[in-house]
Amino acid sequence: MDFFEVVKKRGSYRNQFEEKAIPDEDIRKMLDAGIKAPSGYNLQTTSFVVVTDPKLRGQIAELMPSDATKTAPVILVVVSEHVEADGLCFEIEDYASATETLLLAITAMGYASVWMDGDTKSDGNFEKIKEILGLPENKTVRTILPVGIPVKEVTQNTRKAFEERVSYNKAE
Repeated sequence: MDFFEVVKKRGSYRNQFEEKAIPDEDIRKMLDAGIKAPSGYNLQTTSFVVVTDPKLRGQIAELMPSDATKTAPVILVVVSEHVEADGLCFEIEDYASATETLLLAITAMGYASVWMDGDTKSDGNFEKIKEILGLPENKTVRTILPVGIPVKEVTQNTRKAFEERVSYNKAE
C-alpha cells in the first residue's frame, strides 16, 4: 500500500475485531516500525509491552471497556521513561512519534487500532495497567493500542479544510 494511501486509510477503530490471532511475525514487524520512529537526541525513551494473554487483556478491558479492548487479540501498551540530555527530555514526543508510526504500520498491514491515551489517563488507569503488567517504577504507561482484524470498515473522521490549518510564511 502506498504511504499516502495508508495515511488516508488510517482511522480510529473502536469496534469489534475478528476472533483471529495476529502472527508474532506481524506483531514484530509493527513494533519494529515503532522502534524506528524518530526519537529526540536518539534517547529512545519509548518501549512496548505486547499483551496477548487473555487474562491480562481482560483486566485491561475491564479498566477501559470498549468493543475494541474486549475483542482485540493483541493490546500494545506504549511505555515511556523520563530521560534527560542537556537538560531536555523528549519523552512525550518520543512516545507520540512511536505511537503514530505504529498506527501507520498497523494500517499498512491490514489491521486496525485506536490510540486510547484519553482512557489510559482517566481514573488512574495508567497506574493500574502498570501494576497489572508489573512495570518498574521508572516506566510510565502512555497509551494502549488494541490491535486486530476489523469486523467493520475503518473510517477516518473528517478533517478541517487545508486552508483552515495551513498558512504560508506567517500566521493568518
